[in-house]
Amino acid sequence: MQEKLREIAARIRDLREISGLSAADMARGLGLETATYERYEAGTEDISASMLFEIASRLKVDLTVLLTGESPRMKVFAVTRKGKGIAVERRREYRYESLAAHLLHKKAEPFLVVVDPKPSGTPLSTNSHPGQEFDYVLEGTLRVVIHDNEIELNEGDSLFFDSSYAHGMQALGGKPCRFLAIIL
Repeated sequence: MQEKLREIAARIRDLREISGLSAADMARGLGLETATYERYEAGTEDISASMLFEIASRLKVDLTVLLTGESPRMKVFAVTRKGKGIAVERRREYRYESLAAHLLHKKAEPFLVVVDPKPSGTPLSTNSHPGQEFDYVLEGTLRVVIHDNEIELNEGDSLFFDSSYAHGMQALGGKPCRFLAIIL
């Protein structure tokens, strides 16, 4: 994971420099402290999938470019076979699999996400990102906290929300939770 993080960090730095933006400009545009953004570029701090999406948007590239170093090529459709999505291992709490990495000009980023259960009393990690998010639970039970609201989702339940509010997720019942997340 560390090597992959360093590769992504180098791509971000190179693209930012090509775009003529300073690290401070990028940090300001992303609503981050400059020091935090610089740790992202140094490859010393994990970057959430949602933040990678925002960075790609600011750099005017597809998320796939940051993840793989290659541009998507499909114009009409892209098929992702079971278990063959591009792994996005950016946060320890979640495992992401990009489900549309090869399609050009996406208006949303769909991910298959797995959240493993944590021991009782483990603090909930939250993040926020501009835009909206849609989550659909495929299996398991998911506790979602959004802006001081707590929601429990079971298989077949869905949630659509303003992702600029701090939110965090936790698998319940001692089992992993798998869900489809679409970031808009």
